[in-house]
Amino acid sequence: MNAADAAEPLLEMRNVSKYFGNVTALKEVSTTIAAGQVTCVLGDNGAGKSTFIKILSGVHAYDEGQVFVGGRLVRLSSPREARAIGIATVFQDLATVPLMSVWRNFFLGSEPTVGWGPFRRFDVGTAKRVVREELGKMGIDVRDPDQPVGTLSGGERQAVAIARAVYFGAKVLILDEPTSALGVKQAGVVLRYVVAAAERGVGVIFITHNPHHAFPVGDRFMILKRGRTLTDKPKDEITRDEIVRAMSGGAELDQLAHELGDRTAVERGSPA
Repeated sequence: MNAADAAEPLLEMRNVSKYFGNVTALKEVSTTIAAGQVTCVLGDNGAGKSTFIKILSGVHAYDEGQVFVGGRLVRLSSPREARAIGIATVFQDLATVPLMSVWRNFFLGSEPTVGWGPFRRFDVGTAKRVVREELGKMGIDVRDPDQPVGTLSGGERQAVAIARAVYFGAKVLILDEPTSALGVKQAGVVLRYVVAAAERGVGVIFITHNPHHAFPVGDRFMILKRGRTLTDKPKDEITRDEIVRAMSGGAELDQLAHELGDRTAVERGSPA
């Protein structure tokens, strides 16, 4: 992956906060997303990852702070508006129809057509050709574009969703836990597709709770904890062990180990 050439980031968050009544979901979160780079957003359940995604995908409006896309201040009000300015989100359910063919899923809602007026029809030939070409760019050789997408492996379905987003003009691609339900081999396949998307100039936001999946592909790492930014560093300023320790709560674990050690000592009749 190459560092972004443009000085201006594709997307920038400045001190963004989101509240749900008395609950603080995000508090003063800031980061930048650059073209051709993978930004990994990590955190355990309840860290704020889902709220982060939903703000950028237009599901939730932020309460404080600013979001800039291409240098322009935006306040997204819907996923359609987010897609219109180049922010695409691939959620865990992938929004695919298992019994539909690969090419129909690829163009679902944005079908290419030929003809005019009442004679307009789905351009099947173009759809199949584009699917082969676009998946080929991601390093995928489609055996048969007519096969139901539900017959593909989990990694292949992720690849279809990623290629679809890139084809339809995504400048920023948000991937919501794309490897969470996959085995080791299939997770590795998806990670290659994440890199392939970045190499095509897309700014990728890789949401995950698994630092071992994030570190090989990430260029920048932001760790959220209870809605706040614990760290936000480029790869050359942080190690995988530091990410693991920050996510697992190193100080809390040390305190727990100390307490358990004290308990063991007491049970043995030794002074704590």
